[in-house]
Amino acid sequence: MADLPLTGITVVSVEQAVAAPFATRQLADLGARVIKVERPDGGDFARRYDTTVDGQSSYFVWLNRSKQSLTLDLKSPRGREILDQLVAGADVFVQNLAPGAASRLGFDPATLAAKYPQLITCTVSGYGEGLWADRKAYDLLVQCQTGLVSLTGTPEGAARVGISVADIAAGMYAYSGILTALFTRATTGIARSVDVSLFDALAEWMGQPAYYTRYGGTQPPRVGTQHATISPYGAYTAADGKDVLFSIQNEREWISLCRQFLGRPELIDDPRYATGSARVAHRDEVNAIVARRFSEIGSDEVMSLLDSAGIANAGVNSVQEFLEHPVLTERGRWQDIGIPGSQVQAMLPPVNLAGVTARMDPVPAAGEHTELILTALGYSAQDIRDLRAEGIIS
Repeated sequence: MADLPLTGITVVSVEQAVAAPFATRQLADLGARVIKVERPDGGDFARRYDTTVDGQSSYFVWLNRSKQSLTLDLKSPRGREILDQLVAGADVFVQNLAPGAASRLGFDPATLAAKYPQLITCTVSGYGEGLWADRKAYDLLVQCQTGLVSLTGTPEGAARVGISVADIAAGMYAYSGILTALFTRATTGIARSVDVSLFDALAEWMGQPAYYTRYGGTQPPRVGTQHATISPYGAYTAADGKDVLFSIQNEREWISLCRQFLGRPELIDDPRYATGSARVAHRDEVNAIVARRFSEIGSDEVMSLLDSAGIANAGVNSVQEFLEHPVLTERGRWQDIGIPGSQVQAMLPPVNLAGVTARMDPVPAAGEHTELILTALGYSAQDIRDLRAEGIIS
């Protein structure tokens, strides 16, 4: 892996669930050695979220390839001593423990900065410091607190986003924050700590509706696949039962839609539909006109006509249709990786670096690399047997 950008960087991560593991997996993708510290009694609890990937958790397989797994009881002095030895030789220390846990263990940013001034620490929390610091912050709770759930769904009811969007947002900002800190250390010699909360990360993603609400007086309505401020924009059902989504972004596209798809050029200058604001005000009428045309033809013809008219569109795919998508298959985006006891397909990292082959190493079993890591720290075979007998490792 000598050709990977982060070769030579060591990351020690006391991590669980989604946000921190997502950040560190992306560091591992770039060549960093990521030592994942797990509990001796079963490891990261995300291993047991489900068993759908040949007996492994879909979450865990997604988030933990190319890492080394070390089991360690951090409640014991010996366990903390081993962690300290690892951190002393690391470039980055990441943790998303429960509120206050890192401080109680002696691995908070201030303590570590005093002991290891070249170490970059990254803390992933729910709400950051302040009055809410001790509150639990699972993904859906943060979706609720930031107002995202109130925007998602239909007029009849709100809905959660179908993926762990708050965790993913926090993981992405932790990842980019760590890369920034590594660059800063390389150019200035200063190691800066990184602090990311799920709430702050998702709050950033709520920027547009926040501005709309603050300065417009009301929040964007829930309109399903429709768009709160653009019409027509949304999914409509074709004659064969498949939904196709399309979007009109400007007046040129509206004219093209009327002439080439709807076959109703008289609508172009109709004052009820001539501008974007007018179409939003008469959304129900516009939807009825579009839906009527969709009901006359199949989805393939719908998409072909919209393509010819220069209007962006997409079939509303199932996850299975996504898995078979030509953009993935024709570009070779799938690659086999190992998981405990099996082999599965995984998607390549989304960022393609010229001349760099993506790292796609196996997903580790809990504690798979414990002996390897401890031996490298100088522990003898007898030391390791003793640690296992004491329950400090598994």
